[in-house]
Amino acid sequence: MTRLGGWLFRYRTIIPIPIVLAILLLPAREKPSVLLVAGVGVGLTWIGEALRLWAVRHIGAISRTRSERLGPLIAAGPFAAVRNPLYLGNIAIWVGFALAARMPWLAGVVVVLLSLEYHAIVRWEEQRLEARYGDEYRVYAERVPRWIPNRNRGERGLRRGQVTFTWRETLFSERGTLIAMAVGYALLWLKLRT
Repeated sequence: MTRLGGWLFRYRTIIPIPIVLAILLLPAREKPSVLLVAGVGVGLTWIGEALRLWAVRHIGAISRTRSERLGPLIAAGPFAAVRNPLYLGNIAIWVGFALAARMPWLAGVVVVLLSLEYHAIVRWEEQRLEARYGDEYRVYAERVPRWIPNRNRGERGLRRGQVTFTWRETLFSERGTLIAMAVGYALLWLKLRT
C-alpha cells in the first residue's frame, strides 16, 4: 500500500483524467430535480476550493510539489482540525463537478475512487512524516483526525507551522486549480448548452 501511495502521489494530478472525461463525455440528466443538484454541485466546488485556499495559506507552495520533498509539519489553520484538508477539498471539488454536470451517480463513484487514492497516498505521506518528525508527528496524529474534522480544533500542543502566507502568495500557488476550475466550468457550460 505504501509503494502504491508513493506512485499515486507522483501522478496525483493526472489520475482524475477519467473523471474529467466522464463529466465531459457522458450525457447529463435533464430532470428538473437534477438542476437543484447541479446548483448544490457548484456550491460544493467552491466550498472545496475555499478549504484548499485556507490550507494552502498555511502550507504554502510545498503543497504543489510532486517530488518526495517534505515541508514543515503544519498544525495550524485547517491542519489543526484535520490532517488532510487539501485532499478533502479535492474530493469536494470533484464531487461538486459531478453534481454540477447533472450526474449524481458519478458523485458516488468519485468519492469511492478518490477516497481509495488518497487513503494510499496519505499512508505513504504519514510514514514519511513519522520518519522525519518522530514523536512530534505521532502526537499530532493522535490529536488531529486523518479525515473527519475535529470540532474543537484542539491542536494547541504543537506550535509548528504557525506562519501564514499572504493571500497573494496563496492565490499564486493555487492558480493552477483556479484555472482548471474556470476551464472546467467553461467546458461544462458548453456541454450542457448543446
